[in-house]
Amino acid sequence: MSFNDIFNSNFLENVTSVSLIDTAIALILAFGIGVFVYLVHKKTYKGVMYSSGFGVTLIALCMITTFVMLAITSNVVLSLGMVGALSIVRFRTAVKEPLDIAFVFWSIAAGIVLSAGMIPLAILGSVLIGVILLVFVNRKPSEMPYIIVVNCSDREAEAEVKKYIATSVTKSIIKNKTVSKEGIELNIEVRLKNDDTDFINNVVELKNVNHAVLVSYNGEFMN
Repeated sequence: MSFNDIFNSNFLENVTSVSLIDTAIALILAFGIGVFVYLVHKKTYKGVMYSSGFGVTLIALCMITTFVMLAITSNVVLSLGMVGALSIVRFRTAVKEPLDIAFVFWSIAAGIVLSAGMIPLAILGSVLIGVILLVFVNRKPSEMPYIIVVNCSDREAEAEVKKYIATSVTKSIIKNKTVSKEGIELNIEVRLKNDDTDFINNVVELKNVNHAVLVSYNGEFMN
């Protein structure tokens, strides 16, 4: 069959019907996998404030993708029109957490696989992805990172602070330094010795040190 024969025939008008039972099963499975994706996302979220709306969106994405793909596979003309319609859509919402992108693609991919009738692949793939994310995202480093914020008056005090902190922790690195007429502020990332935080009490006792704060965080840290 040539390219022209395709358009001269009823090929583009053929419609493959999708039964209500198949549609219901696909959407129910999409909902179940979407809920699983939502629970894994909630369990592995490391941001400051969790957005329940984003979690619900993951469920909706899986179900929406499923019934859209079911419609596309039923008719060639509809699939071409759907591609054209989706090509003009622009999403400008910024994704704050890089891992959220993986969850979005996971929901979409699960919907596509379900609509193709590959139910075992959709279920086993989602379970495997969920287990991998739970293991690696929730894996705690051997030494938790901390940030020390110290405000001192002059360079001599700065040198004393850096020297004392270097001898009180296992590892330290200056992440930020701010100099103003009021003094010098240091942000130092450290790894504690045996989770001992008592040394921070002595930092503020150093000469010309105004205050010192020790904060734990879950951001990017040194190796």
